[in-house]
Amino acid sequence: MKIGNWDIGGKIVKQDDRYTVKDNTELNNLIVSSTRLNPNKSTTGHKHEGQEEVYFFLNGTGKMELDDDHFDVYPGDTVLIKDGVFHRVHAGDKELYFVCVFDGRRKF
Repeated sequence: MKIGNWDIGGKIVKQDDRYTVKDNTELNNLIVSSTRLNPNKSTTGHKHEGQEEVYFFLNGTGKMELDDDHFDVYPGDTVLIKDGVFHRVHAGDKELYFVCVFDGRRKF
């Protein structure tokens, strides 16, 4: 299956004043998820024991938290999130769009 122009397809799984999150569950073991984070908003910070994630930042700018490490993110940045690391994303003055990939067998 080809997905293009960074539109991952899938279905909206979360939507509120902060963001719209879509998950594509076509694969058996991985989920591809996209987030459109509204200007000056933040994701809910969380961590996953026994799980890793990869974030690809595509449009907009913002900040990323990985435990106590805080850094800027820009289009083209890739962030590797290790097992059990707390993570949260903060949008700048414009919408921030990013895609993440994670183990689809994860239990929420």
